[in-house]
Amino acid sequence: MPLHVRILIGMVLGVIAGAIAVSLDASWLIVDWVKPFGTIFINLLKVIAVPLIIASLVKGVSDMRDLSRLSSLGGRTVALYLFTTVVSVSLGLLVVNLVNPGLAIDEATRTKLLESSADDAAGKIAIAEQTKEQGPLQPIIDLVPDNIFAAATNNTAMLQVIVFVLLFGVALVMTPEEKSGPVKAFFDGLNEVVMRLIDLIMLAAPIGVFALLAALVAETPSWDVFKALLYYSLCVMFGLMILVFGFYPTLARVFAGVKYGHFFRSLAPAQLLAFSTSSSAATLPVTMECAQEHLGVDEEVASFVLPIGATVNMDGTSLYQAVAAVFIAQAFGIDLTLGDQLSIVLTATLASIGTAAVPSAGIVMLVIVLGTLDVPEQGIALIFAVDRVLDMSRTVANVTSDATVATLVAKSVGLLHERPEERVLESPSDASEE
Repeated sequence: MPLHVRILIGMVLGVIAGAIAVSLDASWLIVDWVKPFGTIFINLLKVIAVPLIIASLVKGVSDMRDLSRLSSLGGRTVALYLFTTVVSVSLGLLVVNLVNPGLAIDEATRTKLLESSADDAAGKIAIAEQTKEQGPLQPIIDLVPDNIFAAATNNTAMLQVIVFVLLFGVALVMTPEEKSGPVKAFFDGLNEVVMRLIDLIMLAAPIGVFALLAALVAETPSWDVFKALLYYSLCVMFGLMILVFGFYPTLARVFAGVKYGHFFRSLAPAQLLAFSTSSSAATLPVTMECAQEHLGVDEEVASFVLPIGATVNMDGTSLYQAVAAVFIAQAFGIDLTLGDQLSIVLTATLASIGTAAVPSAGIVMLVIVLGTLDVPEQGIALIFAVDRVLDMSRTVANVTSDATVATLVAKSVGLLHERPEERVLESPSDASEE
């Protein structure tokens, strides 16, 4: 049975199991005895994220043997990531201004939502305040680790790891081959071992997503609250659907010749896993296998573009921040000018670069976006009830964008290989053995 089908079955069964537990007032059973297996699965994916980035980036850079090629790849990658992010933010603003979901929130509902999520909002605001108190060049300072081993043990410091590994790879290229050969051979071997480890972990994917979805349903707050936020949720979902089902496959079709159906068949395992885990970093290993084995992206491009994308390219998060910022402003009766909304485009684009590839990190950056508009930061409490579900959906957009950009970059440098259109996707390991 294809991997993405098994994952989908696990998701459906998880939702059913969670719903049954809620109906029997036995949510504790899911939380205590099922959810831990989902947590273990996410931890397994996260634990190989840093080894994967280190091995794949060092291999990718050292394989080039031409620093001008690295510069070319880097320039195209950054330009495309910025382009897709600006499009995402602009689309979010267009949708939210057409629907005006914040006007549907009355005073009583707003008060109820603010009270129910006040503690969660305070914690996120405190984290955002620490970020805002830093100097204007702090993001650049944060790119350079003072201890690479400390950075490598922190999944929120992926950018620091990437910067160090890129420098290491460049130094490896500059070193005479008789000296660098054993080092390169080590990282080539390490990359292969990590890929096989991914195959082993993905055997547990259906069980992992079953546990994650069952826990999500069991821990869901009142459905009445969801109804109050229906318009806002639909705005975000509609924008994300345009990105995932319209914008990205169109780019891939027009500029890389990838057929619409093949695009989604190739990325289905990564997209479903992204929805289940809400983490671009946790999904990175599967995204890399899907891009290489099924979309035909050369390993040299995938190992460079995708780890960077999992850290700095957050299209779904950027769209969500645009919709949420305007929604909260509308709920408080604050009119945003055209200048205010243009500042959202700039702030959300820059904030997405610094957003950690972990669940709910986007809501911390939303606080910073609200601060630039003089909108009460406490307003994030209005959207906490549905943030988890939307977080899952926007991670799908993030991962799809990463794979799309990798495909376009590969095509632009002549490293997009011919794809077997009729191949049945069994699993990443099956495809890699062909």
